[in-house]
Parts: sequence; structure tokens; C-alpha cells
Amino acid sequence: MATTMQPSATALEVTRQTLADPSLTRRSPGEEFAWAVAQEKDGADVVVPIRAHLTASFPLFATRPRYTVRHLLKVASVSDRTLAFVREAPKAGYGAAGNTYATTPESGFRPSVEYAELTEMSVTVPVPDGLRHDPALLAAFVDYRVLVRLGVVENQALLHGTADHRIEGLLNLPEIRRAPLHGDLGAALTEAAGTVEETGGSCDGIVVHPAHYWELVRDGYLGRLGEAGIKVSRTRMMPRGQALLGDFRAAVTLLDPGNSSLAIVGDAIEARTWAGLAVHLPQHFLLLGGDRE
Repeated sequence: MATTMQPSATALEVTRQTLADPSLTRRSPGEEFAWAVAQEKDGADVVVPIRAHLTASFPLFATRPRYTVRHLLKVASVSDRTLAFVREAPKAGYGAAGNTYATTPESGFRPSVEYAELTEMSVTVPVPDGLRHDPALLAAFVDYRVLVRLGVVENQALLHGTADHRIEGLLNLPEIRRAPLHGDLGAALTEAAGTVEETGGSCDGIVVHPAHYWELVRDGYLGRLGEAGIKVSRTRMMPRGQALLGDFRAAVTLLDPGNSSLAIVGDAIEARTWAGLAVHLPQHFLLLGGDRE
């Protein structure tokens, strides 16, 4: 197992002395990082704490409508590493909801108090020769290349979980509903959106592989889904031939402590951010697929 390089005490002291905009109110993460690195003239390690969630700071989010998994979720700012929340477990098995409250699935949900823990997500990217001494180039490299890699790691964590199991992963929820994916993709998704709502939620999001996203664009379904209030996230972390639908905003909460860092350690840049996931209603998710190429 690779050993993570730790910054020196000197680097930490430099960071305390040189931070100018840790909350990113005026500058991008890359600009803040490059400014701090430029203050260290001896080539020592530098760590820059950032009081923001780095994956939400990718500059191109402001100019193009590409949704990551986090964009489908409601976000809560938290200060504690462990947060209590209410989880409502479903009864085993589902049928179509009836026309009275007593015959709806939610009439039998069993609420309990659970606890979500924060976990760290990180990525390490090699530093090209000469990059450290060119602040403008370093800032752009961090903003447009390092942060996008961290976003991939976050998509993986939210869908597949983390190694420490603090985020279980939406595809791994034991209560998730499953159905095959047959025929026309758009027709299958619109039918499945109605199925999501049998448990009392509102289908507001879908996650698919990019290949299926562009299939929806080609067939005119993406605009129709948007008109219905459904955001479609595309990511390579979602397996081909599958689609995750759900009431994302009601079913889960992304916990954001606003705690991140950027570091130059030896010949690498390390980006780190903390997050957690509270799963309130796992039965509000429906996974289609496994039989589509």
C-alpha cells in the first residue's frame, strides 16, 4: 500500500502565514493555492486549507450544464464529524400503492435514528517540471485538471461507496429497488420514473453513463425530462447498461463541513475534501439494468 507523504512543519507554518482567501470569496482554489506556493521560495512542501468543498468549485460548472452526482443532492453544512439523522426503513417487498393512505408503502415505514460520519476523499496528481514556479499556469492546472479528477473520485464514492464504508454508495443500498432495462432507453426511464413515485417520492434525478446520456439527447428525451424537473447526471462511474433513478433530494443529504485542502508534497499535488452522506429513504431509489449493452 502506498504511503501518503506528509507535509513538513515548515510547510504548515508557511500556510498559516500566507493564506489570503481561504473561503474563496474572491479567488479560485487554484489561484489561492498558487499564491501560497509562490510565497515559499525554498521548494518546501506547502499545505493550503480551503474552507469550501473543492468538488463544487470546478470553474466550468458556472458555464455549462453538466451535472455530477452531487448536483442531484441537497447539501447541508455541518460542523460535527458525526451527524444524527432519521432513516425510514421500508417493509420487505413492494406493490403498487393503493388509493388510501393505509395502502401506501410509506404508511408502514419504520423510522429510526442513525448516524452518518464524514470521510475524506483525495486525489494525487504529478507536478510537471516547471509548474511550481509559474503561478498562473499552476492555478489553471489545479482549477481545470486537479479538481475535475477529485470530482471523479467523489462520483465514485457517492455511487459505489468508500473503502471505510462511511459512505455506503447509492448503488449498494440494501433497500434499493431493482428492475430490468429493456427496449427503448427513454421509454424505460419515463416508465421507471413513475415507479419511483410508488413509494411516495418525486423522481427528480437520473444517473447514467455518458453513452446513454447522449442517446437521450439524440432521441429528444433529455429536454422532456428537464421539463418534468428531472436532472440527468452523466458519469463514467455509472456502469453502462444501468440507470439510477430516484428522489435524490428527499432521499439523501450530502454533508459538507467546508473542509478541504490543496498541497504540494514533493513532486505531487494532493487535493483533499471531506464529506458524508445521510440516507433517509433508500427505497426512493430504483436501479434499472444489467441486461443492456
